Amino acid sequence: MTESAFERLDDVVHQRTRLGVLTILAEVKSASFTYLRDELDLSDGNLSRHLRVLEDAGLVSITKSFKGRTPLTTVKATKAGRKALADHLSALQEMINRVQGESA
Repeated sequence: MTESAFERLDDVVHQRTRLGVLTILAEVKSASFTYLRDELDLSDGNLSRHLRVLEDAGLVSITKSFKGRTPLTTVKATKAGRKALADHLSALQEMINRVQGESA
């Protein structure tokens, strides 16, 4: 039995903030915590929580370092994260096509 587009939606990816994080990371090699926070207009705590969910799911990798004496947290989409985003967007596109009466 073929899985429907709705069934292929990934609950981890689908949440608005996490989808935003993965979308930004799909466009770049990596992004700093502060860049993601500012682009998505989130608090530090809110972004931290969503990054933890993505990291626990293996969709992002997080590196903590220092730039001089300033802490620097860098986030990168993993190969699995890029695939999860692509699969999720494909399922969404299939649903859009169906609503618009186009063939998939």
